[in-house]
Amino acid sequence: MAAVVQRSYRVNELTPDPAVVFDRKIGEQYLRYAHMLAARGLVYSSTGNLVMRVPHADYPEGICYVKCMGVSLEEMSIDDLVITDVPTGRILYGDRATTVGHQMNREILRLRSDVNAVIHLHHDETIAFFSAGYEELRFTGLTFPFLVQSYPHYLPAHINVEEDVAPIKTFIQSTNVIIMKRHGFTVLGRTVSECYGRTNVLVGEVKRNIIAEQLAALKGTRPDYLSREEVENMFKHGDAVMYPSPLKNKGG
Repeated sequence: MAAVVQRSYRVNELTPDPAVVFDRKIGEQYLRYAHMLAARGLVYSSTGNLVMRVPHADYPEGICYVKCMGVSLEEMSIDDLVITDVPTGRILYGDRATTVGHQMNREILRLRSDVNAVIHLHHDETIAFFSAGYEELRFTGLTFPFLVQSYPHYLPAHINVEEDVAPIKTFIQSTNVIIMKRHGFTVLGRTVSECYGRTNVLVGEVKRNIIAEQLAALKGTRPDYLSREEVENMFKHGDAVMYPSPLKNKGG
């Protein structure tokens, strides 16, 4: 029996699949979150992206709804969405290429089956904070530990996992936030709602760190950050706090 030859695909190769039908409801959900990010002042140009993974019977790892290259999350319309597979980045729906950052998105999705949304942004305050010499983010409040449920992973400026995804496998199982020095951040979520929420609490924590350090310096004090023990206890109980289950009526 002749061996079956598996075809190899290139990133951004146009391979339309009639079985992959654009779901307008998913597209409108994508657009809603893209414009919500822009409304918060987190989008600066065509760089940065959001990817949403959707199940598909023919693709075991799902398919990706993602913004094409050359347009920002702020100005995009539903017509600027394309659909790719996860393993190769080939275009299953649409006729425009994805950005280089989508290769990072796909590798995260490939390695983390629990993740269904990724947001990558070039956030000014995050870049500035770490450019000022700070090595890590400290926690001033409860929202980050309860919602993000992991410490950020910090990438030095010389490692660009958008261009070379190989390092991702060495750390991605233990974090839901990647801080990319001189670059920005990448946030993971089980749903697009969770990913968006985690993005907002990360942005808030960066700003609080900056303000706390400035005010403490003026007063000659030190910021009152959460201890490592407190933070890790919140990580453990995050789902119970953020997503409590309803209780059945015992009397019913």
